[in-house]
Amino acid sequence: MSYTPPPIERINTICDAIQYDKDGLIAAIAQAPDGEILMLAWMNKDAVTETLLTGQVCYWSRSRQKLWRKGETSGQRQRLLEARLDCDQDALLVIVEQTGVACHTGRRSCFYHGVTPTGLQDTSAPEISPDILYQAKS
Repeated sequence: MSYTPPPIERINTICDAIQYDKDGLIAAIAQAPDGEILMLAWMNKDAVTETLLTGQVCYWSRSRQKLWRKGETSGQRQRLLEARLDCDQDALLVIVEQTGVACHTGRRSCFYHGVTPTGLQDTSAPEISPDILYQAKS
């Protein structure tokens, strides 16, 4: 499976069809090709445009108020394989080839807190220490 970007005119039409929230954002779910949900983040129109144009997944960081190119500090990049909008066009699914882990905790998936009768239980251990993951890249 490989991604072929549409022409910029089509990307603009797609971005205009998206139902962004009041803050100009859309929820974006990153999924591996095997169906595993890796993470949920937010995109604005610029992030969607960049993602569809380049094939490298870009999000909007609500905390930093700027574009967040997945893996720019950790090297844990996401290459777009496919993008899908839901029926209301207010949620985006990006199927990605994940380099390394997706979660800032060093786990493959951000969804590792299992809800059990005894409370929350971690379903996976970190694959890499966050300290190593985010050490300065030369």
